[in-house]
Amino acid sequence: MAAIAVAPGVMAGCSCGDTGGTAPVASGGAGPGGGDGLGGGFGGFPTVVSGGGVGGQGACDGLECQQVECENGAKTTVSGTVYDPSGRLPLYNVIVYVPNAPLEPIADGATCDQCSATLSGSPIVTALTDTKGHFVLEDVPVGENIPIVVQVGKWRREITLPVVERCADTATDAGTIRLPRSQAEGHIPRIALTTGGADPLECLLHKLGIDESEFTPETGTGRINLFAGRGEGDHPVTTRYADGLNQGAEFTSATSLWGTVDALRQYDMVILACEGDPYVEDKPESARQALFDYTSLGGRVFASHWHNVWLKRGPAPFPDTAVWDDFNEDPESPLTALVDTSLPKGQALADWLVNVGASEVPGEIVINGAQHTVNDVTEGVSTRWIYYNEPAPAGVQYFTFNTPIDAAEDQQCGRLVFTDIHISAGDFTGPPFPEGCSTAELTAQEKALLFMLFDLSSCIVPDDEPPPIPIPQ
Repeated sequence: MAAIAVAPGVMAGCSCGDTGGTAPVASGGAGPGGGDGLGGGFGGFPTVVSGGGVGGQGACDGLECQQVECENGAKTTVSGTVYDPSGRLPLYNVIVYVPNAPLEPIADGATCDQCSATLSGSPIVTALTDTKGHFVLEDVPVGENIPIVVQVGKWRREITLPVVERCADTATDAGTIRLPRSQAEGHIPRIALTTGGADPLECLLHKLGIDESEFTPETGTGRINLFAGRGEGDHPVTTRYADGLNQGAEFTSATSLWGTVDALRQYDMVILACEGDPYVEDKPESARQALFDYTSLGGRVFASHWHNVWLKRGPAPFPDTAVWDDFNEDPESPLTALVDTSLPKGQALADWLVNVGASEVPGEIVINGAQHTVNDVTEGVSTRWIYYNEPAPAGVQYFTFNTPIDAAEDQQCGRLVFTDIHISAGDFTGPPFPEGCSTAELTAQEKALLFMLFDLSSCIVPDDEPPPIPIPQ
């Protein structure tokens, strides 16, 4: 694996030996084993150890030897847009790179992944997607079967470009560069989702384009495991799979998931759908400590509405992450909320919402089902993303913080997103999964949630800094 440094707004290529831009392309294919191609399978890496390369002096290795120097300022580039697994929604802050070695497996469970860590496969050129999901890789090796990796956190897919033309741009077709839908296509984080009677968040993952085969009990091989939360009355909760999926198996109770840190730490991310009530009796002090410890180990948590109990009644300093308020009425729908553009990624969210058709006015988003349990966030601890000033009192609809809260920024590796928005948009709680998932199109607030989910997946950086581009060293 190649060590990766990080620096905002920079792209770089490897330097190897050079013959004035006239060296022949090394033969023998270009891709590491595994993955799926856009134009055929992967070949072996070239065995050439000197010759072509971009600038500099000295030996090159593998695909470095297929980098060329162009005349008159021209570049060999690959451009395109990275999409979610469905191939419909362009994604921000996805790393795109060309590897020079086979990819190593990604470990499951809570791990301390920071942006200064190494990327697998000895990357030789890297880029990040912008708020349109667009990327440009420069100094790409030329020839046939060139591998490209797209990665955000533990989402990773490797594809093969049939041909990269010398000293020109190879533009990829819309929808072809996307995250994996299944394990056959790449690596998907291991996600636990607890259902709730107030919000069918499981349907949002279904609409994301993930194959139904990836939704299994925790004893199965799927990457998305569903657990049964609570619901009652007019808000029943989904507690089992449909007959045609996993033989209609019942979900394990959510209390068995969040009851111990050992159960939680098996997952990269935990999503807690609103149950319609805090149900404190299901979340004893030992469970609240387990969730706290999980985030400290590097776990990622998305908590909706009444799951504020994990914070309000959690171990210190969780209660101090926000100014809590359960006494004022919820705002009426629809509500025009604001995006906090004072932070770099907040500005990116505002731009992205416009680009994906979720916002007509930059910095604003119209939402339904807003709740009011948060007046404000604690400065220096939490980051406000979406909020409103009217009607009074002001409220916060999305906020995040990195963990451990008291650790130095370069030692933080976990993250929690809290939302006071119910996301449901015509889908239903109660029916066996996925029978209640009746809609296909994403609403504005569902798109905002997906932005937050992929941000939750990504490597940890302070929210007042722009995402860094990994630079091969």
